[in-house]
Amino acid sequence: MHRRYGVFPASVNRRVLILGTVGLAAALPGGASAQARRQIRIAMLGDSLTAGLGVKAAEAVPSRLESRLRAQDIDVVIFNHGVSGDTTEAGSQRIDWMMSDSPDIVIVALGANDALRALDPQLAEKNLDEILTRLASAKVEILLAGMLAPRNYGADYTKVFDGIYARLAAKHNVTLYPFLLEGVAMDPALNQPDMIHPNARGADAIATRMVPVVRQVIDKWRARTGGR
Repeated sequence: MHRRYGVFPASVNRRVLILGTVGLAAALPGGASAQARRQIRIAMLGDSLTAGLGVKAAEAVPSRLESRLRAQDIDVVIFNHGVSGDTTEAGSQRIDWMMSDSPDIVIVALGANDALRALDPQLAEKNLDEILTRLASAKVEILLAGMLAPRNYGADYTKVFDGIYARLAAKHNVTLYPFLLEGVAMDPALNQPDMIHPNARGADAIATRMVPVVRQVIDKWRARTGGR
C-alpha cells in the first residue's frame, strides 16, 4: 500500500465549511439552540482502506459513511485520517494530529498493513492498546474496526492476529466492528484489480454495513455527554 497525503487539503477545506456553517447558525433566530445541537464530529484513523486509495475522496469510506448517516437525519461530519501504508505503530504516532479536529467519536481502523507484512501480532496488539488507552483518556467514544490476517499465513498466526480486536474491545469496553472488510473482501465486483483495496462500490458497501454500529456508538456518546 503506497503512502498518500491527499486527504489533508480536503480535511482543511471541510473544517472551513464547518466553521462558516456554525457562524451562520449563531446569527439566525434560535442560533443558541442550534449550537447546542452541534454536529457530531467523528474521526476515522486508518490506512489506505480509510484514505480511499484508488478512489475519489468523495467515494472513500469516511465520506460515504458521512453521507449515509446524514441521509438518516444525523448531523455528522467525518474527518478522514487515513494514511496509506500506515501500520498500527505509524497510526499511534498520529493521534495528536487527529485530535486537533476535536472529535467526539473515533473509529480506529488499523492493522491491515501489519497483517499484510506479517508483523508480530503482539506488537500490533500493543500499539492498538496504546491507541485505545490514549483515546479513552481523551474521553472520546471509540469504535474499533477489526481486521483479519491473510489465510495463507498459517493457523497459528491467524489465530493470534484475528483475536487482537475482540480482546482489546473487551479490555477497553469499546464497541467492536469485527471485520472492516466484511462482505467486501475478495469480491471482484467490489475491489480494485489488486483485490486489496475496495473500489467505489466496495467503499459504499463498507459504509452501509457500518452505519448501524456507528449509530450505536453515537447513542452511547449522547447518553454519556447529553450530545454536547
